Amino acid sequence: MKEKKITVGIDFTKTPIGRYRDDGPHSGQVFREDILIPALKEYDKVIIDLAGVEGYGSSFLEETFGGLVRSGDVDATLKDKLHIMSSDPA
Repeated sequence: MKEKKITVGIDFTKTPIGRYRDDGPHSGQVFREDILIPALKEYDKVIIDLAGVEGYGSSFLEETFGGLVRSGDVDATLKDKLHIMSSDPA
């Protein structure tokens, strides 16, 4: 089984912000289209570690994960392939 772990604060940015690509290079759409969807297509399991960032706006999270479902780029196997975690202490 091919597995990929993506730690947002290391592999993308420490300051995720915005919904759309027009909002800047660290938006939810950029993360979804450039990082998440390619990983889901290539790997059997993708772990998203939300650690290492200064915080998340609801627009970033909704566009990343809600947009993933709306895009049609995923199927019923998403629940088996995508795992979300945070290693930051609460």
